[in-house]
Amino acid sequence: MRCSCRRRQVDLLRSLIWYVVDVTAALFELLRARVDVGGIPVIDGLSLETRGDRVVVLGGAKALFEAVSGVRTPVHGEVRVRGVAARSATRVGSVAGAPVSPPLSPRWTARDYVAWSARLSGHGKKEAKDLADEALFRMNLSQSASQKLLGTSPEDRRSVSIAAALATGAETIFLEEPVAGLPDETARHFARVVLRALEDRSWAVFAARLPFESPLSMEADEAVVVTGSRVLAQGAPAEIAARERTFAVRIVGRSENFAQLARNHGIQVVGVGSDLTLDLGESLLTTSDVLRIALQAEATVLELEPVAHALS
Repeated sequence: MRCSCRRRQVDLLRSLIWYVVDVTAALFELLRARVDVGGIPVIDGLSLETRGDRVVVLGGAKALFEAVSGVRTPVHGEVRVRGVAARSATRVGSVAGAPVSPPLSPRWTARDYVAWSARLSGHGKKEAKDLADEALFRMNLSQSASQKLLGTSPEDRRSVSIAAALATGAETIFLEEPVAGLPDETARHFARVVLRALEDRSWAVFAARLPFESPLSMEADEAVVVTGSRVLAQGAPAEIAARERTFAVRIVGRSENFAQLARNHGIQVVGVGSDLTLDLGESLLTTSDVLRIALQAEATVLELEPVAHALS
């Protein structure tokens, strides 16, 4: 009875808001969004609109992943997926998130967990079983699907998490740090498995950093580099990886004076306050010149990092 009621609720929600889900809308967007973790703003005033259907998002990984997956509701502003509030998109099953380390019960099997995910999404028992079996097959888990999750390797835990997201039937899958901490060869192999599993879905990968040579970077049609409050770079992954002359800078002291002096030297400056992006372009200026300009401006550079390092 409980599952039947849940299914009717999901069907009703889908009928009420499905008509506003626009597959031509941005995969996800944030409008002056603030997201708090433990009462502290981790994302504050961030505005971002993606342009691709396969996106890697670098920097600010966990909070941003949870916001677009509907786990965290913004304190201010909006977070949308395909034109619909992220939490509503999750509720009607158009998007699902795969956290890097979900709370897996050691007494369950992979099949138990993935089928449970399908059931929570409103699917009937038989349909949930079929969706679970397909998702497990996609993630190369069919042979181990009946084994207890006790002692599962990090790679298999991630596989189970992604399979659980696939089993919801969502058209869009968001992944948190799918290859973080894995040895290089293992990471490349696992990325290829993930890409095959997601070949008919839209997706976004949220990671602090991702190697440019990763299959995930190579298959993405867009990369976005963000901080908690602004977009540092957005474009094709190859374009971002080549931007060794663009720097994310954090300043203390007379930051406005620093920005003006930098512009006077022909540096393109984006941002206001202490967090800036500097593009040295084709000039002969170096990072030493940036530090010298800061000294003249009575400012101190706390951080100076190429944007391209997010894809290194």
